[in-house]
Amino acid sequence: MDWQGQKLAEQLMQTLLLAFAVVAFVVGYSLGSFQMMLLIYAGGVALTTLITVPNWPFFNRHPLKWLDSSEVDRHPKPQPVKSKKKPTKQK
Repeated sequence: MDWQGQKLAEQLMQTLLLAFAVVAFVVGYSLGSFQMMLLIYAGGVALTTLITVPNWPFFNRHPLKWLDSSEVDRHPKPQPVKSKKKPTKQK
């Protein structure tokens, strides 16, 4: 899953869970059934999990391009520059 796919999965998860929570509350309140409310919300959580957890192809629309190992040898990792300043004394 690429970075944009992770963002999409997160947004889908939040939207679906909120929608199922609202629907479950409204149905449960109108029927006066706490059990029905929990069943609807549990079904929503299960459906949301099936949609957002597997690595579906639409989560991989922007693949990352990795360097070949031969390219890594030609482009070494930059080293941090050490400062040549003397530390100042604070009073």
